[in-house]
Amino acid sequence: MSNYNPDVLKNITLVQASVVDMHVDAIVNAANTSLLGGGGVDGAIHRAAGPKLLEECRMLHGCKTGDAKITGAYNISNAKHIIHTVGPVYHGTAKDAELLGGCYTKCLDLALENGCSSIAFPGISTGIYGYPLDEAARVALDAIAAWMDAHPDVEMKITLCCFREVEMEPYEKLGLKAR
Repeated sequence: MSNYNPDVLKNITLVQASVVDMHVDAIVNAANTSLLGGGGVDGAIHRAAGPKLLEECRMLHGCKTGDAKITGAYNISNAKHIIHTVGPVYHGTAKDAELLGGCYTKCLDLALENGCSSIAFPGISTGIYGYPLDEAARVALDAIAAWMDAHPDVEMKITLCCFREVEMEPYEKLGLKAR
């Protein structure tokens, strides 16, 4: 059973796919603090976007955990922007949830500030950073719901991309249906 407002959930799509393949205004990169590429989704986005992304990221001088920065999408033709956010390495503290929630909020803020009406998120901090999937899904939906409640007049289509099927289950337990 979901504790989320159905009006919030109707604006969120859950898919099993790579964020790189989404046709949206902004895709989110689960980056490291250097913003200079890495493994997982970060590496996939840098490879797909091409070398000009790395050039722009160098000029951003990194990003703090819980924050986000925006760049062009370069060779990723199905998106206009890449929003890079740095999730926390999981330690099981309340600060982890605060930082992870901040990633979602700041990405949504940047999307809105840059004229985006659609955004696609990968799992943030759920790979090598070790955030448990159930906790990460709850934090993500809590942050998205709070942001949407604070912006009732904004039409933002949000896609949550799960690369593996196991990543979808926690969202489904919270009331989202895969499409």
